[in-house]
Amino acid sequence: MNKSELVEAVQKELGNEATKRLAEDAVAAVLNSISKGIKKDKKVQLIGFGTFEVKKRAARMGRNPKTGEAMKIKASKTVGFKCSSTLKASL
Repeated sequence: MNKSELVEAVQKELGNEATKRLAEDAVAAVLNSISKGIKKDKKVQLIGFGTFEVKKRAARMGRNPKTGEAMKIKASKTVGFKCSSTLKASL
């Protein structure tokens, strides 16, 4: 499912009165709120769905795929997602 398919699914869930624009705004609002929550609190927990959390990646050695030459990869941050047991059970 991509973003436009998600917008269509949200529109169907909201019912006949919902416009595509309203569904797009709803999806954008949720995604922006999750993004802001991760930046502010380093963690967003949605009970029954899962948890988005900032994770740190250590510096490491890697290979340049073009040349095969060894190179240093700097430490970085990424976002991880761990689904809830409820979501996992529904799969």
